[in-house]
Amino acid sequence: MPPPVAVGWVHYLPLITTAVCLVFCVQLLSRFNRRRSGAHLLWWGLGVFAFGLGTALESAITLGGNSVLLNKCWYIAGALCGGYPLAQGSVFLLMKRRVAWMLTAITLPLVIVLSVLVALSPVVPDALEQHRPSGAILGWQWIRWMTPIVNLYAAAFLVGGAVVSAGRYHGSREPGDGGRAAGNALIAVGALLPGIGGGMAKAGVVEALYVGEFIGIILIWLGYMTCVRASPARAASETE
Repeated sequence: MPPPVAVGWVHYLPLITTAVCLVFCVQLLSRFNRRRSGAHLLWWGLGVFAFGLGTALESAITLGGNSVLLNKCWYIAGALCGGYPLAQGSVFLLMKRRVAWMLTAITLPLVIVLSVLVALSPVVPDALEQHRPSGAILGWQWIRWMTPIVNLYAAAFLVGGAVVSAGRYHGSREPGDGGRAAGNALIAVGALLPGIGGGMAKAGVVEALYVGEFIGIILIWLGYMTCVRASPARAASETE
């Protein structure tokens, strides 16, 4: 069934975002495969994949019509898993391996349990919008109150980690540190934008989410590439 309102260019942005995520994900996993090491690369690859899956579901809902299954899958991929694996990548990059695994053991079960609860939750049929995804369809609304725990954790390590790294490299005279500072700054800004767009989506302006996701993943990708290219020798061990 076609959308009841005219589809504008912004409604096609999730398709483009999905394509960007696909290329970025392949790049990250290929690097991980070549190195045969670097858990952060694997987590980042999974995070970009989840991000792209979320935008692909947005495309299906916006352009083709919503359903309970699509909406729940979108909530799991976007609201719960869109930022968490990316944050875990930063955890494994910036922290000692033992601490990283300890944080994974604490947080991953929460993400899994919440995802299962979303799948099992009864729905509010009247809250299902035909061409817009929303968490309002969940009958167990308390799940939405717990989702910010995951999102705050993701923001703390993805955005916070990038900010700390940018500050550490800023002003350094070591070769490539200026580029790494700029790259981490781009990652921090890019990671913030989907959250800002998500806040506006809760107010009914879902198109802001599409724009935030698109610009956000582009900035994260540019930031990553800036870090990697800043100094091949050092980037290979610190920012791949």
